[in-house]
Amino acid sequence: MSRPWSIQSIPPQRGRLAVITGATGGIGFEAALALADAGADVVLTGRDDAKGDAALERIRALHPQATIRYAHLDLASLASVSAFADRFAQEHDALDLLINNGGVMVPPKRFTTADGFELQFGTNYLGHFALTHHLLPLLRKGRKPRVVNVSSLAHRQMAAIHFDDLQWQRRYHPWQAYAQSKLALLMFGLTLQRRSDALGWGLMSNTCHPGYARTGLQTSGPNLGKDKPQKFGSLLEPVLSQSAAEGAWPTLLAATSPDARGATYYGPQGLFGLKGPPGVSSIGKRARDQTVAERLWEVSEQLTGVRWPAAREAA
Repeated sequence: MSRPWSIQSIPPQRGRLAVITGATGGIGFEAALALADAGADVVLTGRDDAKGDAALERIRALHPQATIRYAHLDLASLASVSAFADRFAQEHDALDLLINNGGVMVPPKRFTTADGFELQFGTNYLGHFALTHHLLPLLRKGRKPRVVNVSSLAHRQMAAIHFDDLQWQRRYHPWQAYAQSKLALLMFGLTLQRRSDALGWGLMSNTCHPGYARTGLQTSGPNLGKDKPQKFGSLLEPVLSQSAAEGAWPTLLAATSPDARGATYYGPQGLFGLKGPPGVSSIGKRARDQTVAERLWEVSEQLTGVRWPAAREAA
């Protein structure tokens, strides 16, 4: 790319249909706002319907001509994921863009999803693994379809795929569990591109991270289960962080740029990758281990009960 990417770099998106998970606030909301402004038909998803309605009102107030709607989707429930995909398939023939953004961050104690998975692994990763599978037939019919997985710098810090205790049943570590979920999501994005290339699915699958973006993620997760919510942050936060809107830039680059490439990881180029204009970011060594990635894929199919196509099939 010849010049730094900015929000003005988004090409016209009219005629493209996008689904964004976790889009009622934070990075997902900002991505939805920008895509709607660029003319895309955007479906915001979330598990809090009141927040979904509020998000629609905010976007419509800024962009009255936007084509947007909200749909209920709880990534912490495989039944909800499947139900959303079924409803979506009844309403649409194709899907052009899927942004796997929704998630939860470092709950202070171990919580589980409706299916008994550790909350972060189940929500951040397994829910998106199942959702992408269910939407694959529609993505294959999309126009230059893309899947964007929003990972984290944490995939390089304290991160590993703990096959002996994926659900953190023996000893729960909030940050390590979060890092594992984001490492898994990044590995999923890389493996999805390899499988698409091998099996002719026609997808571009890329990944990104927001750096240190100021969103509700930093407080909602750590305050889960607490009677008295605490505030988090430091005096250095204004120096080390950027706004949610700026944090969405790597997502939007990955989702819209003509220069974006599959199996590529995008993130802020400034201070330690925490802030700044987006560009290509480095992928940690563990995320590039294809043997682990293939084992994770197989285990994920077993856990979620989905079976991805194993050979070339008609769209």
